[in-house]
Amino acid sequence: MRYTSSGHDGRRHLRVADVQKHLLIGNSRWHWAMQVSEGWQFAHTAPDPKKLESLDMTLLTWAAVGPIPANISLKPTNRLKIKDIPLLDLPPWLGIDRALGALGAFKKAKVHGINSHGLLIADAGTVLSLTKLSPDGAFQGGQLMAGLQLQLSAMAQGTQNLKQPGEQLLTSEMFPKSTSEAMQRGSLQALIGALVEAHQSTKLPLWLCGGDSTLIFNELQKRRIEAFHHPDLVLEGMIGIHNTVN
Repeated sequence: MRYTSSGHDGRRHLRVADVQKHLLIGNSRWHWAMQVSEGWQFAHTAPDPKKLESLDMTLLTWAAVGPIPANISLKPTNRLKIKDIPLLDLPPWLGIDRALGALGAFKKAKVHGINSHGLLIADAGTVLSLTKLSPDGAFQGGQLMAGLQLQLSAMAQGTQNLKQPGEQLLTSEMFPKSTSEAMQRGSLQALIGALVEAHQSTKLPLWLCGGDSTLIFNELQKRRIEAFHHPDLVLEGMIGIHNTVN
């Protein structure tokens, strides 16, 4: 489980049952935003339908891009959909996670006055998505590509001699000798190359979020490419959307 926070003292308040919560059901993990006295706390967990049994469903706003477990009591009226996202020209088929990440970046950029030319948002999860926004927050298209772990899994499943490297640390070598390290470095380089080209072609501020965003952010810093790193942009986008809660 990975925890991050916004405006709090580091204490864990995940057992509080009577506070506002947000849940994004992802492809491989569940992502939580929970209101605490100091602000908001974020958590990223394995899917756990049993956890929902202890929550007040009237206080849970939720969205989903991954499979929704059967026989759970999520309230349909509390579900966020594309039509609820206050951005312009969002197509109805767009992934809600992309829309929420774009909204989170747009709100932050607007506060700091750095949205005058538009934004480029990269969400580095199971799939790495690139989303382009206009200065007034209109959707202008994007790109989708296999994320880091999905690339590694595809190589392991699609070949006879390559195996999933697992969670070993990524080497700093550009051309490693071991097969597993070469898989990791090559997969990461593919993502970095796509981001660098997108950034150079648009000249737009690049915002990073998602589970692999820290790894990517560190690589971009080595290349002196400026990026705004906010791992929980998608959850931050959910906060403040006044979905009907009955």
